[in-house]
Amino acid sequence: MADVPNGEQGCSSPLELFNSIAAQGELVRSLKARHAAKDEIDSAVKMLLSLKMSYKAAMGEDYKADCPPGNRAPGIDSGLDATEAGDDFVDPWTVQTSSAKGIDYDKLIVRFGSSKIDKELIDRIERATGQRPHRFLRRGIFFSHRDMNQVLDAYENKKPFYLYTGRGPSSEAMHVGHLIPFIFTKWLQDVFNVPLVIQMTDDEKYLWKELTLEQAHGYAVENAKDIIACGFDVNKTFIFSDLDYMGMSPGFYKNVVKIQKHVTFNQVKGIFGFTDSDCIGKISFPAIQAAPSFSSSFPQIFRDRTDIQCLIPCAIDQDPYFRMTRDVAPRIGYPKPALLHSTFFPALQGAQTKMSASDPNSSIFLTDTAKQIKTKVNKHAFSGGRDTIEEHRQFGGNCDVDVSFMYLTFFLEDDDRLEQIRKDYSSGAMLTGELKKVLIEVLQPLIAEHQARRKEVTDEVVKEFMTPRKLSYDFECFCFDT
Repeated sequence: MADVPNGEQGCSSPLELFNSIAAQGELVRSLKARHAAKDEIDSAVKMLLSLKMSYKAAMGEDYKADCPPGNRAPGIDSGLDATEAGDDFVDPWTVQTSSAKGIDYDKLIVRFGSSKIDKELIDRIERATGQRPHRFLRRGIFFSHRDMNQVLDAYENKKPFYLYTGRGPSSEAMHVGHLIPFIFTKWLQDVFNVPLVIQMTDDEKYLWKELTLEQAHGYAVENAKDIIACGFDVNKTFIFSDLDYMGMSPGFYKNVVKIQKHVTFNQVKGIFGFTDSDCIGKISFPAIQAAPSFSSSFPQIFRDRTDIQCLIPCAIDQDPYFRMTRDVAPRIGYPKPALLHSTFFPALQGAQTKMSASDPNSSIFLTDTAKQIKTKVNKHAFSGGRDTIEEHRQFGGNCDVDVSFMYLTFFLEDDDRLEQIRKDYSSGAMLTGELKKVLIEVLQPLIAEHQARRKEVTDEVVKEFMTPRKLSYDFECFCFDT
């Protein structure tokens, strides 16, 4: 632990406390970078949150990294959601909660300034598409949005939009949680019949992880096979590696530079928590993740059109990138991207823990056999059941913390069956072992079918998806004569 004064005892002034938070934040990042022991990292994070709480108590406002006491915050919607002790902590690299139920998403909506996806919006999506809303919408898995009504206005007026999502390829192994944005994005592509771009941020993973460029790019290609196996239409989907595409696309790189010019170093530190010791590649990377939000980054698809709005389905921890993007967009003459935010997929050990590619027991991986799936669920899935069968029969289980039930909300399509399982488990009529058996019976064929589809994805198929080209779409006003 660095020699940082305690927030309540050692800091005699707000500025001193401000500087202590900055130093502690840097310590946390350095501990993570060198993969320190979990207890050491957790202790450092706890101290950081305590310091931030003390700062808020002293100043009456949240700590902002780019706004020392006495300064006003800059124009961009900045700050990584200053977190009070005991609150959830969410940024693009860290998701922490002390609650077995997981993140409090209603609080997160308020903190991020997004809008809740309510029944009215879901009904509107159903009317616009003529399709039953996806289970992720029906069950609140995609729970928050920015400007989705604007996208629906465009769609109903026969004006084009396109989809953009991505994947940071940090390992060959993807788990079922990684599929969530792609399952939903495929549904959006199908029901709205619009083009899709998928960014593989292999450059990001090279900058943040101990990988060679060749490893990062290799993971991007392997992960692309799992993404393609979700069933995307090759005629409407362009998957690209940053390491490949940015060097061959002047339109993309020009947009990166435009974004970079309109975000200051102070602002990017405030939004993402970067420090003076971070490499300049990290500091400039957010502009690269922002660039696919603008249609002129893909001239082969949209020619010279700059006015086509983008819709981004992603987990809500990626929102800081796009808050920055939305701030910059009008200043460089582009429409703001719209967003749909998903909840986080829980680790097998519970919603407070994090899934990790280095821990094979933290999730169900797309390479797991039927036997491995059964063993993992039975052995590692956190239970909301009681200590004894007698107590469970009398008092029932807790679906709010039971990981097997959480997983079923993601993957069991039948709403009526899911509700019956909830009632039976909560009443004690269904035991934990029986609930786990249902999950195993859902996951085993799902993973087996994915593996079969992936086997069909050859290197030639990947190359076809990753070749810059024109995509097909039905909108009659997707024309470029203007």
